[in-house]
Amino acid sequence: MGRVSGKTVIVTGGARGLGAAIVSSLVAEGARVVVADLLEPEGRALVERLGGQARFLKLDVTDEQAWQRAVAFAEEEFGPVNALVNNAGIVHEESMETLSEANYRKVIDVNQVAVFLGMKSVVPSMKKAGGGSIVNISSIGGIIAFSGIMGYVASKWAVRGMTKAAAQELGPLGIRVNSVHPGFVTTEMTEGTGVDQMAAIQPLRRTGRPDELAALVLFLVSDESSYSTGSEFVADGGFTSM
Repeated sequence: MGRVSGKTVIVTGGARGLGAAIVSSLVAEGARVVVADLLEPEGRALVERLGGQARFLKLDVTDEQAWQRAVAFAEEEFGPVNALVNNAGIVHEESMETLSEANYRKVIDVNQVAVFLGMKSVVPSMKKAGGGSIVNISSIGGIIAFSGIMGYVASKWAVRGMTKAAAQELGPLGIRVNSVHPGFVTTEMTEGTGVDQMAAIQPLRRTGRPDELAALVLFLVSDESSYSTGSEFVADGGFTSM
């Protein structure tokens, strides 16, 4: 208990799936968490279950002004932001030949541009806090490639590079930036996508659980990872080792 006691954390896409597991893990270890998501009923239900250490905020992660309001909300409710988990993400499955520009740009906006906006927006608050930790949820799709999800792969590779660039820029301010690269994890987002069959061929022959990824994020938010920045943390059952 208490590994992140007193820390103010914003988690995007925190209403369900991996995001909800991350929020629950952080609250259990003492953090005060803003659950930022467009899924209002799910987000409010989660916050109600977790009690006074969590607040819900409806957030469009592609809107810079909305990000500024989110940081102000976190400061008003809990104090300066100590950590940000950029978890919100979408995937659009379609061949490159038929993929429209609009659908490609939508994935890039949510998965990549929003990560930039989030990092940019929390810096002033983290400076007030004397430093902080930013955790960007990428994917093994940011290390290797998969066909049929061009926008997703492009965005997750970008997040990997953005993380390293931000780590170099923000390190002197005491702000650490790391990326997490999940493999095949069972969530609402991956239902019906064939992840079980993909996971069956990897060294650990099963999909991951959201709580297993949440434990890794908890470590990166906590001071236990105080000498880690600009790094990639892979949790994929060994898929990328093949």
